[in-house]
Amino acid sequence: MEDVDEVVRALTGPLRVLVTVAEHGHVTRAAQELGLGQPTVSRALARVQDAVGVPLLAPHGRGVRLTAAGRALAEAARRALGEVERGVRAVREDDSPATGRVALGFLHTLGAAAVPALVRAFRQEHPGARFQLTQGAAGALLERLAAGDVDLVLTSPLPAAPGLRARALLEQPLTLCLPAEHPLAGRAHLALADVAGEPFVLFEHGYGLRETAEALFAEAGVHPAVAFEGQDADTVRGLVAAGLGVALLPAPGPARAGAVERPLRGPRTSRTLGVVHRDEELPAVAAAFLDLVLARPELLSRSG
Repeated sequence: MEDVDEVVRALTGPLRVLVTVAEHGHVTRAAQELGLGQPTVSRALARVQDAVGVPLLAPHGRGVRLTAAGRALAEAARRALGEVERGVRAVREDDSPATGRVALGFLHTLGAAAVPALVRAFRQEHPGARFQLTQGAAGALLERLAAGDVDLVLTSPLPAAPGLRARALLEQPLTLCLPAEHPLAGRAHLALADVAGEPFVLFEHGYGLRETAEALFAEAGVHPAVAFEGQDADTVRGLVAAGLGVALLPAPGPARAGAVERPLRGPRTSRTLGVVHRDEELPAVAAAFLDLVLARPELLSRSG
């Protein structure tokens, strides 16, 4: 890989020539520092002048010198080159597994334990790696992924959308969450049909669990009465514990006083958790984190 100076030279060649000529006040000495022939330097200066449309050069003996406009532009170019160099260094640092940054999106239900477990495992191998963490609804996360705001998204259900690549990681069991005093709370397993007449507490539209729940309701022929809608599992559990309805949640979940969770019985009793990224080459640090996620999918089953 080219070093930073080589990259900056490739991006800003003519401007660097202008700055070097201004520093030396002499085309020949500038050419020597740059390792270029004097005619090459003169042509680069002429290209800059033609592009700007203002006289930047004036005859000086057998060579040329910068005009006042040329010196002013050289000073602006010097500042710009400094910004370009800082930008190249920042991009390099963000891309390196040793010091880079992973922009990771994930569902609320994965935030308490699963994502911390994955980040901890990655930091054990790459202690200098940094993370930008974004949690939210599945639909919003995928929009941010498509826009390039995040590198990877941990989600369910997995999308089938052009430009995105989804990889299944594991099947996470689902449970029915009931108030502890509910007449069915003592059963070992429950089907959706068993609670078809109950008020339901569901996630809002746009959340992956809402889409999963609606698919399961359709398969079971259940038309739920939606009493409340929430945005995170803790809120949903709290509403169930208050006796305000029943809910469909991923397992295992943290214990909540006043609520019990029973394994779901039926033809489909789990949701597919997976990782999604744009169908393009990932930054090196994000690719390294993806390798970890694919190698350690069991960490996604952690609960808080």
